[in-house]
Amino acid sequence: MATGSPSSSSSSNYDVFLSFRGEDTRHGFTGHLYNTLQSKGIHTFIDDEELKRGEEITPALMKAIPDSRVAITVLSEHYASSSFCLDELATILDQRKRLLVIPVFYKVDPSDVRNQRGSYGEALAELERRFQHDPEKLQKWKMALKQVADLSGYHFKEGYDTILIFLLYSFCWINFYLDGYEFKFIEKIVEQVSGVISLRPLHVADYPVGLESRVLRVRRLLDAGSDDGVHMIGIHGMGGIGKSTLARAVYNELIIAEKFDGLCFLANVRENSNKHGLEHLQGKLLLEILGDKNISLTSKQQGISIIQSRLTGKKVLLILDDVDTREQLQAIAGRPGWFGPGSKIIITTRDKQLLVSHEVNKTYEMK
Repeated sequence: MATGSPSSSSSSNYDVFLSFRGEDTRHGFTGHLYNTLQSKGIHTFIDDEELKRGEEITPALMKAIPDSRVAITVLSEHYASSSFCLDELATILDQRKRLLVIPVFYKVDPSDVRNQRGSYGEALAELERRFQHDPEKLQKWKMALKQVADLSGYHFKEGYDTILIFLLYSFCWINFYLDGYEFKFIEKIVEQVSGVISLRPLHVADYPVGLESRVLRVRRLLDAGSDDGVHMIGIHGMGGIGKSTLARAVYNELIIAEKFDGLCFLANVRENSNKHGLEHLQGKLLLEILGDKNISLTSKQQGISIIQSRLTGKKVLLILDDVDTREQLQAIAGRPGWFGPGSKIIITTRDKQLLVSHEVNKTYEMK
């Protein structure tokens, strides 16, 4: 159970927050996981071992959860017997818009967590007796357990040296169920975390009122339709209303929620195409997606040809911010087929008709 603060300043931001039941895994699995994360330079919050049993969850802990980029919940046999762990879990899930939650089912069956059977059923029965005066809290804990069991995560069972891969339900993320030796298991978790924290989010000034609900609506529009298609959406509205801020916020959530082969945010397309030409923007797209510094474009048509041939199999996240001509769209994202299955293209513009002419069927109006 992570209920204290680490030796470093509580004002720090963390890459990872660890939630676990100390008596189950502190000196075993979670300790090894923490040491491996730290050895990779991944700044990880773990509880203060000296925190006395019965002490309230500290403000430092409540701050550390939203200040982290990833939360790993180690769901072990006695996790649910701790009201502190369940409070932590509920708080973590409340922050899912801002961090990636990775559940680790350590020697427990995810279905037992979801349906509150076995040790989880016994723990909840005892908590119902202790907290019968607070049914709202009990319901929140039960809902948190169901929600975390529906996320993509890792399942560790002793006695196997094979790797099984399953597709779990999640918003848009495929992960592994790994059975096998503990050190290999930990390596896979750390590998995923390393990939996530290497993705640097775009700056979004203090979230304006209503931004989170707008982000959710845009994401729902993006995810509508076939999973293996290319999803293109246009955000339109008058200048200065917050279209770019919304696009940045959606981008920041998507780079955590999904795995892309390449990412590119082309800011100020209108200004930069006028100043530097479309070839410059095409080159920037190819550089950011492919990392190839040797591509030199001499014409817009050459750029189109290379984008089509080099990106057609890649799942990309591409933001075209402040587009004002169809020529810009035709040069950078002419057709969905230019990109691989699962790609997401977001266009911001003041001109709704521009989106219509480019056959962007999914649109969101900023008002």
